[in-house]
Amino acid sequence: MSEVLLAVGTRKGLFLGRRRAGAWEFEGPYFTGEAVYAVGLDTRGPVPRVLVGADSAHWGPSVLRSDDLGASWQEPASPTVRFPEGTGASLERLWQLQPAGPEAPGVVYAGAEPAALFASRDGGDTFALVRSLWEHPTRSRWQPGGGGEGLHTVVTDPRDADALTVAVSAAGVFRSRDGGASWAPSNRGISADFLPGPDPEFGQCVHKIARDAADPDRLYLQNHWGVYRSDDAGAHWSDIGGALPSDFGFTVLAHPSRADTAYVFPIAADSDRVPAGHRCRLFRTTDGGAHWEPLSRGLPTEDHYGTVLRDALCTDGADPAGMYFGNRNGELYASADEGESWRQLAAHLPDVLCVRAAVAG
Repeated sequence: MSEVLLAVGTRKGLFLGRRRAGAWEFEGPYFTGEAVYAVGLDTRGPVPRVLVGADSAHWGPSVLRSDDLGASWQEPASPTVRFPEGTGASLERLWQLQPAGPEAPGVVYAGAEPAALFASRDGGDTFALVRSLWEHPTRSRWQPGGGGEGLHTVVTDPRDADALTVAVSAAGVFRSRDGGASWAPSNRGISADFLPGPDPEFGQCVHKIARDAADPDRLYLQNHWGVYRSDDAGAHWSDIGGALPSDFGFTVLAHPSRADTAYVFPIAADSDRVPAGHRCRLFRTTDGGAHWEPLSRGLPTEDHYGTVLRDALCTDGADPAGMYFGNRNGELYASADEGESWRQLAAHLPDVLCVRAAVAG
């Protein structure tokens, strides 16, 4: 059985787990007392590089990295991600650290608050602001969502290193087809009842996007309200959440190798942010959203109130796919059979903010 690395970012530090021969071992917390909202696992080299966006109450946000699975950490003397002089902005938080795929060796993207995209060409050692998005004509009219104005999702395209899709709360989806030189809003079909007009160009409160494993033009989207699918790389979106107990939620995950397969964790409402029906369960579609089935075997059966945030559900990319999620109750769960059954790996952790997994060897 392959060794799996599991990174769990919490409000009070980072925990690293490693599965060896079926048994889990955890170390940490690293960066005690710091909130870890973003973790990137870069598996393109001989050893995974762990990139961590930590947020110190005293020193502010920073990016740290480890090339030895957490045995040691490096932090640059000067901030790795920072806004240039003249922008009038300073980094409040890192929401995303996303290594690109093999199509773009060495490239890592960082999503920030205030909403901005940064790009690294050296594996995360240094980052530069993507000015074309920062200076987009709509930028002055973006508004923060409930959690702030953050660029929280970066989706790359395995066919084309110049194709990028990002999501911003609460500005919506933006696409680039020229390596970030220009950007276009891509929100047609996504509801925004709180905005004037039936089909606003931007301003939607998108919570997460995931790309289908078999068809790179198929995307899944969890909105503030609504679950959507696009079959044209985000140009148009269709509602696929009607069969769910609630179409409010934060996270959406695509299966790493199976077509038309995605997972969501429904939340009762924006005004009642607990699991829908007070049940701890994911929902899976295997037909692109036409039907959804609950997955709860091994999860708590009593009333449950642990919310799963946008980056707290992930897969390790193995076959069969291992799946993992953490919640705001400080519970961590794993499935070795693509969500069919679950077991608890940890309890009483600090508030879980993000979870990332990868096959490490």
